[in-house]
Amino acid sequence: MAQAYMTETGSGGQGPGRRGPRLRRLLSTLRNDPGVWRRGIVVAALAVCLALVMLLHAQVPNRIGNLGSLTETFLPWLGVFVPLLLVLALVRRSATALIAVVLPFAVWLNLFGGLLGDKTGGGGNLTVATHNVNADNPDPSGTAREVAASGADVVALEELTTSAVPVYEKALAATYKYHSVQGTVGLWSKYPLSATAPVDIKLGWTRAMRATVTAPDGRLAVYVAHLPSVRVKMEAGFTARQRDKSADALGEAIADERLPQVVLLGDLNGTMNDRALNAVTSQMRSTQGAAGSGYGFSWPASFPMARIDQIMVKGVEPVTSWTLPETGSDHLPIAATVKLAATTS
Repeated sequence: MAQAYMTETGSGGQGPGRRGPRLRRLLSTLRNDPGVWRRGIVVAALAVCLALVMLLHAQVPNRIGNLGSLTETFLPWLGVFVPLLLVLALVRRSATALIAVVLPFAVWLNLFGGLLGDKTGGGGNLTVATHNVNADNPDPSGTAREVAASGADVVALEELTTSAVPVYEKALAATYKYHSVQGTVGLWSKYPLSATAPVDIKLGWTRAMRATVTAPDGRLAVYVAHLPSVRVKMEAGFTARQRDKSADALGEAIADERLPQVVLLGDLNGTMNDRALNAVTSQMRSTQGAAGSGYGFSWPASFPMARIDQIMVKGVEPVTSWTLPETGSDHLPIAATVKLAATTS
């Protein structure tokens, strides 16, 4: 037997008609609550402090344990405190705190909201990739195949060991006719390499190189670099002095480059926000920032929290940038497609 069911719309219903009175009751309660502005002062103060740290991150001093660089390395993650502060404000039923929480949210959105969108484009005439393969990689051959599968025309590898270099050379030989290994970094290319040489980044051993790549659509200088690692130590804070010194030397080398089109590939052990890399970042563009989708975090591979692996360009137009699947390394490989201008010299 057919039966008709009707939704109750009376006082016990849950329809849209009930939302208006409920909201009005809540607003009325807040208006009549004399403590709504006095409660939550601590939460409001924390929200203002968070907004100031994000807004004035460049003013956080590096003199004490490189605290400024540490803050800038994980700057996007400060946004996770905004929902927490919002919950605390609601629990405290504090109008003051609720208004204050808007400040860090607005600052975070201004700094990083643009990265949430998809800026990838089409076209381009050269694809590059870079990967810190990890000296302790248990499967160098498989890692090489994974990177080559990206379709990159030029591949940079960092943290190469003497014993692993022949493995990578063998695994990449079928795809890349030209290659050069300098110290612990290497460059593999489908197109001819010339003027290949190590770059002195003030370490005493070779962890950076430069080569000219003659691609069908133009010539460009390609730099490969693996800047020194940084550590967070209880007694010394964020120890990055050697990394900072090497970044300055790398920046000088790129500034002196004569070719107008330059690509930098490598593990810089720092993010684009880190002021210590300013010698490099001030003269180059991040392909992820210009033509990527999302943050493109690359480290650690198991739970990426920062993009310390970089593809940066100068005189070259980024088209798209992305992160490649996990390999046997503790870093994720990254890739980008760029558009070269035809060169005659």
